[in-house]
Amino acid sequence: MKKCGILNKQLSEVIAGLGCSDMIIICDAGLPIPDECERIDLALMKGVPTFFTVLEALMKEIVVEKAILATECKEKSSSFHNEALEKINPLKPEYMPHEEFKKICKNAKAIIRTGEFTPYANIALICGSLYESLRKEG
Repeated sequence: MKKCGILNKQLSEVIAGLGCSDMIIICDAGLPIPDECERIDLALMKGVPTFFTVLEALMKEIVVEKAILATECKEKSSSFHNEALEKINPLKPEYMPHEEFKKICKNAKAIIRTGEFTPYANIALICGSLYESLRKEG
């Protein structure tokens, strides 16, 4: 029995299989998920789990070299945007229009659906190299 970290079997399996430059997406309850992507549906009800609960758990388990947000979240969901910047610090995200963001979803190894109802509450995380991460730490 696993006693810490992410306990969800499907999500743990996806994380274990990620490699450098692989993409995983955390999304709100409304993002259309392409049929060809693995869907990890954690949504239970509005707000459960929150986007940031899932993001925090994921950031503890994977090496992230890049994050991508929808341009619209800066203006339409500014409090979400500000909190996202805090959670991924020191990474500086890249931005793209929401319509483009939806197109890159088909390239994700998995898309994690949360109970988040905040508009544009989606992030693409691009995995980095564990070797490089360890080298930078010293």
